[in-house]
Amino acid sequence: MKINIDKNLVEFTPESNDEKAKLEALWKLMVDCVRFNKKLVPVGEYIPQKNNLARFAIEGLEAKSAEAYPEVHVDKECTCYCQTCNKYVKLKKGDRIPPCCGKLMEVLD
Repeated sequence: MKINIDKNLVEFTPESNDEKAKLEALWKLMVDCVRFNKKLVPVGEYIPQKNNLARFAIEGLEAKSAEAYPEVHVDKECTCYCQTCNKYVKLKKGDRIPPCCGKLMEVLD
């Protein structure tokens, strides 16, 4: 991964498909077009001679499993979407609305 710093702007350029997928996942965690974006906050210290790892916490992100979301089921066949990443999913009557990008998906129709 290439990292470029220009004043207060930091650019990450993935150099492999794995890095590209991880950067896209990070972007989806950080960006919320409807509400507020999250911030990366440094944790600990970065000393390459000691440990070649820089660690950051995502401020405003709660770690939740699928069981932590309310069970909401659809009463008819419909399409749900994520307002953050624009992912769509078709559901059948009685299916549970899935979480995506930190919240339940929205019913489209």
